[in-house]
Amino acid sequence: MKHEKLIGIYTKCFRENWTSSAFSDFQGSTTTYGEAAQIIRQIHCYFREAGIQKGDKIAILGRNSSNWAISFLAISGFGCVSVPVLPDFNPEDVHHILQHSESLFLFAADNLFDKLDSAKLAGIRGVVSLTDFSALSFPSPQETELWLKCFSVAYAGQSAPNNFELTDFEGDDLSVLSYTSGTSGFSKGVMIPARSLLSNIIYAQEHMPLKAGDRIVSFLPMAHVFGLLFEFLFPASVGCHVTFLTKPPTPQLIIRAFQEVKPRLILSVPLVIEKIYRKRILPALEKPVVKFLLKVPGIQLLLHKKVRASLVETFGGNFHEIVIGGAPLNKEVETFFRKIKFPFTIGYGMTECGPLISYEPWNSFRSTSSGKLVDRMEVRIDSKDPFHEVGEILVRGANVMMGYYKNEKATADAIDADGWLHTGDLGIIDNEDFIYIRGRCKNMLLGPSGQNIYPEEMEAKLCNYPYVLECVVTEREGKMVAFVYPDPERIEAEKPGENDLKGIMAENCKQVNKELPKYAQLSSIILVDNEFEKTPKRNIKRYLYT
Repeated sequence: MKHEKLIGIYTKCFRENWTSSAFSDFQGSTTTYGEAAQIIRQIHCYFREAGIQKGDKIAILGRNSSNWAISFLAISGFGCVSVPVLPDFNPEDVHHILQHSESLFLFAADNLFDKLDSAKLAGIRGVVSLTDFSALSFPSPQETELWLKCFSVAYAGQSAPNNFELTDFEGDDLSVLSYTSGTSGFSKGVMIPARSLLSNIIYAQEHMPLKAGDRIVSFLPMAHVFGLLFEFLFPASVGCHVTFLTKPPTPQLIIRAFQEVKPRLILSVPLVIEKIYRKRILPALEKPVVKFLLKVPGIQLLLHKKVRASLVETFGGNFHEIVIGGAPLNKEVETFFRKIKFPFTIGYGMTECGPLISYEPWNSFRSTSSGKLVDRMEVRIDSKDPFHEVGEILVRGANVMMGYYKNEKATADAIDADGWLHTGDLGIIDNEDFIYIRGRCKNMLLGPSGQNIYPEEMEAKLCNYPYVLECVVTEREGKMVAFVYPDPERIEAEKPGENDLKGIMAENCKQVNKELPKYAQLSSIILVDNEFEKTPKRNIKRYLYT
């Protein structure tokens, strides 16, 4: 990695794949690497003439798209700092991020820009549309004209492989300022240096089998580093063809895209995988005749092969593996997928590590782990016996952030004097640095005699019971209670009465308690009328319910 530079990877890749497809909007237009380079040249022409400097902050607000990707590469390739803004943030949060980050320029989706208050964009020198790079807002007609003049081939000049150049970062230069949507309130600006992005990309190139021309579907929000790195920056670094879902990614839309694009590598969050399992697989497995046949050894094997083949086809039939991250995968789903030898693996990371901490390919993955510590990183468990006693997971190395923007106290709380990042996650490791996560420090509850209770483990068990779509376990007046949002589709199909549903939940409570230790028993299940509020990464905002 010493001889590699972050942006140099893209300079080389663009030149080598000039006429190949780079980016497509699903069921829309396709841009080649050479065509993307031309747009980058025109944006750079404006940046130079407008006096934008290396290190200046430029924001991107919109859903995944080819133009989002090109804007990001143009920002980074000029030596500026990208400030990706999640499209799900409300206008006040967007105003706050733009002001706090001191962003000078904004690439925005038209519909999202229309919701902003121009009076709160005082520091922004210009706003350009992510739809077609037209001018949305500039302080004066002269500055609008400058954008229009520069964003033309006639003025900016023609891009070609022999003149395509991008400005690079040094390893500790700030590259991305990420304001994620955390599960504990409004989040901080994570300062991700070039070395972190480069380390993640090099690791992916060395451990994940993608090559030029392979196809990828990008549906995780690129304003979050998981999607940014592994559905965009890594594939684009080796000449892949990335197709972006420009609409909210429902499971139905995602599956349709997989089946049309046939991606070589798939990234996902547990929610998507679990929904596919519950809607497409579980109903078939619960049929009486199938339950009986699954107990017959020879027939069981055939049924498992059939289910596996159907699942592989659901995801396009061409993928090497599915990498799941962002939250724990339900244990029942993981166990079944392992049983049928479905090619999936589970990774672990966080924005502060840009994002990767651990990963292992599916065929050497250890069950119930979150993968093995990645290269150029160290891990330590803050307990007396890290192999058996749960403690906070600490990491340090090339992937770790510089700190939180304009927040020295939060930085000092997160990174200690020895450089260890305190992840806030609890777990253990084994003798080969496979990481086993047990929960979040802030979510851990205490039992009546001081026992540690991990609500995530209880929730995973409860979600296996009838009608439970989502749940949150918390403590009320010294007792454990579960808030449950029941499955609306199943209710619509089977139409149980209100009392019937309460009876089902009472039975669920009784049955799940048989799986729990005495000190962690649920006292009751409380039904809620609406789906739990979530972050864009689809994690429940627990702090709203606890």
